[in-house]
Amino acid sequence: MDEAALIEALRSGDGQAFETLVRTYGGRLMSIARRMLHDEDDAREVVQAAFVAAFQNRASLPADSSISTWLHTIAVKTALQKLHDRPRMPEEAVAGYLPRFLPGGVHAETFAPWPERVEVALAHKEVAQQVREDIETLPETYRTTLLLRDVEGMSREETATIVDTTPNAVKIRLHRGRMALRTLIARRLTGDPS
Repeated sequence: MDEAALIEALRSGDGQAFETLVRTYGGRLMSIARRMLHDEDDAREVVQAAFVAAFQNRASLPADSSISTWLHTIAVKTALQKLHDRPRMPEEAVAGYLPRFLPGGVHAETFAPWPERVEVALAHKEVAQQVREDIETLPETYRTTLLLRDVEGMSREETATIVDTTPNAVKIRLHRGRMALRTLIARRLTGDPS
């Protein structure tokens, strides 16, 4: 069944179409929920709630819409609500991780060379875990944008729809998030605690 036919079947309340929807997109939604929440039970709860919300709001699914973007929007917003309901640890502002520049446009600080090529370092399981931990320290706005664009591979427009902002804001958040992540990774790889 192509996407247009699936949308029409979903909008009419076809149970078989909804089952196809769950089978097709359940794994992807579970993946993003796990990455956002870091708790299997919470992730399952969010995905289930997202599918219930999708079913309840199926009539509002525009015929020319992307099912993937529509579902991800519901799931991400549900996951963000779950995060907001948790006791919050204070987030550190991303500005402290962004590069500073001198008046002439030159970097204010220099980075020590990384001990090995980035590709080699990232291949190590331990470093990959540290990178995931570094991503977790980013403020929620940047972390969510980074997960949707770089991990889930969504387009700028899809990400903008999901996080309810403009594609240009996504571009800026992604750039700032990547710069902050680069600083965090560089500190780990060079042993610089600052």
